[in-house]
Amino acid sequence: MPRINRAIELLAQDQPVFYYGGHTGFELTYENGKAQAATEADYINIGMEHGAFDMPGLDQFMKGLVDAGPTRSGHRTPTVIVEAPVIGESEDAIRINTWQFRQILGRGVHGILLCHAENPAAVRAFVEVCRFPRNLAGVGEGLGVGTRGVGGQGVPAGIWGTDNDGYVDKADPWPLNPDGELILGLKIENIRALNSVEATLSIPGIAFAEWGPGDMAMSMGIDRWEGEGRHPRLAAARERVRAACAANGIKFLEGFEEGQEVQQYNDGVRLSGYDADRAAVVRAHVGRTMPV
Repeated sequence: MPRINRAIELLAQDQPVFYYGGHTGFELTYENGKAQAATEADYINIGMEHGAFDMPGLDQFMKGLVDAGPTRSGHRTPTVIVEAPVIGESEDAIRINTWQFRQILGRGVHGILLCHAENPAAVRAFVEVCRFPRNLAGVGEGLGVGTRGVGGQGVPAGIWGTDNDGYVDKADPWPLNPDGELILGLKIENIRALNSVEATLSIPGIAFAEWGPGDMAMSMGIDRWEGEGRHPRLAAARERVRAACAANGIKFLEGFEEGQEVQQYNDGVRLSGYDADRAAVVRAHVGRTMPV
């Protein structure tokens, strides 16, 4: 049987993973959920950092995915990852906004992306508030006990196709828990985040990270491009994040560029926005066999 989380199944095989959906404007309705169940991307990104924090809409969208499923790859739904509104500027910011993570996860999504992950304490809190206390991998080895509460597992268990206890067992971060079906990611997208990236990415429980060139350039007060190429400071930032990902066994997210797809894959890029032509190049390069 396939895993619940198609993105994790692919990443565990060192396959590339492609997402559909931007930072705003995603239609969270039951009908759009039914339509998106047939996406050729591997996961759906729902932007709530800048888009609306629409829990009733997310609830209906997830139900639409289930009702139109399974996917051609045999998964109950495509993977769904939400960009949370709160940013990772401090541990206090995460703790105070625990309710956001509980609400998002309570709709049955498969992962959360934390924007502006600026320091290790914020990231540690992020992992902890997304976990149930009885899941103990990593506790005492960089993490405290999870804080997600009882009572919120019924709806997501129905979306995932498990009973309540099964959901609690599976709703744990991969690869920290090899059997976990929850995927947590970080955006390292400003100077403060960059300056602590090595320590931040050493926190257990994170599956992937990206370097956010737009926000990174803005935080540096520079243009993204210098002449025909990327600004040297941005190129250095990209390399620092990529190297920190590699050092900690974390998958690297970056947009594949036309003509550079194979080189980027060989350089460690494993997650990217979906473009049919570029995805075809990378999928052919690695011999993708899972149906889209």
